[in-house]
Amino acid sequence: MGQIIEKFQGKDWKEKQIRKISNKVFDRVKGDAGRPNLTFEELYIGVLLVYNDLNKRLPGPHFDPPTREQVKDLMKESDVNLDGVLDREEFVKFIRHITKDTFFTVSQGLIVALVAAPTVALLTKRTTENVPGIGNVVQKIPNSVYASLVTLVIVAFQQGAERS
Repeated sequence: MGQIIEKFQGKDWKEKQIRKISNKVFDRVKGDAGRPNLTFEELYIGVLLVYNDLNKRLPGPHFDPPTREQVKDLMKESDVNLDGVLDREEFVKFIRHITKDTFFTVSQGLIVALVAAPTVALLTKRTTENVPGIGNVVQKIPNSVYASLVTLVIVAFQQGAERS
């Protein structure tokens, strides 16, 4: 039961983030254009803004936005009422579709870091046992504290490397 609730909470978080970013970008682009719907050019500007926002907010590698041709094709799929422009709900659907792989990649990266880091921590702790000076200090640190510290260092290193 707890896992089901966690999945829904994760899904809700993802949906809230997509909705938040989509609404912010839609309002910004729409406000500049002064129309209630987005044309292709406005949509493409919106896509670039969404990817810029995602790359700022999400841990992990930076994501390249789709090409103009991909945006055109997806716009046709998302334009439910076939009027050649996207309203707010069509835009959210569009953004949800183009960002689904992005969230999957971020989730994978976090899982790898959080699962691998404690294992690496315990292995490094064992290998330091015979190192003069360091071994005694490391062995006095409880495994749970040491694993947490190494996990934090790995995640920080991973984020720092991705920003470079």
